[in-house]
Amino acid sequence: MKFIHAADVHLDSPLRGLERYEGAPVEDLRGATRRAFENLADLALNEAVDFVLLAGDLYDGDWKDYNTGLFFSRQMARLREAGIQVLVIAGNHDAASQITRMLRPPENVKIFSTREPETLILESLGVAVHGQGFATRSVTEDLTRAYPLADPDLFNIGLLHTSLDGRPGHEPYAPCGLDGLLSRGYQYWALGHVHQREIVVEDPWVVFPGNLQGRHARETGSKGCSLVRVEDGRVAGIEHLSMDVVRWAACPVDLTDAATLDEVYDRVEPVLRAAASHAGNRLLAARLRLIGPCAIHARLRAKREQVVNACRALADSVGTGDLWVEKVQIDTQGTLSELPSLARNDAFGGLLRAIRDLELQPERLASLLEDVAELGAKLPAELRAGEDAFDPTQTPALQACLEDIKSLLLDRLLGQDGDHGGTE
Repeated sequence: MKFIHAADVHLDSPLRGLERYEGAPVEDLRGATRRAFENLADLALNEAVDFVLLAGDLYDGDWKDYNTGLFFSRQMARLREAGIQVLVIAGNHDAASQITRMLRPPENVKIFSTREPETLILESLGVAVHGQGFATRSVTEDLTRAYPLADPDLFNIGLLHTSLDGRPGHEPYAPCGLDGLLSRGYQYWALGHVHQREIVVEDPWVVFPGNLQGRHARETGSKGCSLVRVEDGRVAGIEHLSMDVVRWAACPVDLTDAATLDEVYDRVEPVLRAAASHAGNRLLAARLRLIGPCAIHARLRAKREQVVNACRALADSVGTGDLWVEKVQIDTQGTLSELPSLARNDAFGGLLRAIRDLELQPERLASLLEDVAELGAKLPAELRAGEDAFDPTQTPALQACLEDIKSLLLDRLLGQDGDHGGTE
């Protein structure tokens, strides 16, 4: 027997805020969840699996229109023709209370109850699947307490959308303990909600397959599903298979001792090449993070737009269209020893050091936050949406602005003093 365990598909996730990124492959990114789901259906057909488990968050919330549901039905019809069943529970994003537009599911799709645990017996396979979906977006009780004990004559699977005992970055929905799961006596727990793949324990198996397609820069690396093989009533093998069509990567670039922009780009290029080579034939969305102490620190921040676009131009030459630099984070540090002007023992050197060491006092910071609140409300919607939304009323955003101002001042003054620390 073979089955696929997948979760957190988030079909038609809107991925807001992409328009503000210059050159962003918006259509490729927005269509990625559908193409990844098509890959999942292809895998089920090619492997001739017996059934597919979807452990919650098939959708990303209420449908904009019926096209999302129609797309799902078309993919299910492909599996129906091959006699493949699909067993689904609702998660927090597609809870019964969240979806107002509904279509009758295809006959090969079983959607489990949201009122209480339900058991589906697949008699020809000797399998019992136990599951319960979310009735509302926020489920805070341990659903597993009501799950039935295992049928000793069958291979038992628990289908559950849960944070388990807590995972960073995920809401604590349907929390439960590992001991509680194991007490049910099931051979396999098919979990969802956590977007990072994790085999919590083996024998019996407790598995988060991760999400099917990464949707932003914090969801890096291979994304996909688990293909599970069962022999003689036991899991004989479990394999992670990539389904994603867009791969997200975090790319640190060490700029220690770099003194010119040319040196920066010379170090960025091989990092981009290496990341692209690991993405296969997928579109790679790379987030560059420039780190390390270097004399060009102030210039990097002062020339941020130039640096970002130069890195994107490098990506175009490296990736031939399948590599996009999503963001360039400048997290370098300045070095006194490599900036002679900063070390000068005169008024000019004192001014430079005063700018470099300028910090916002708590009282002044609180006053500034009040001053910019009205400005924040007037920002375009695309700047206030998405994973990296800009909110000037938040302390980190103001502190980042201060760092940029300091860098601009230092760059101007150092440039006039003939100590650029870099080239145009």
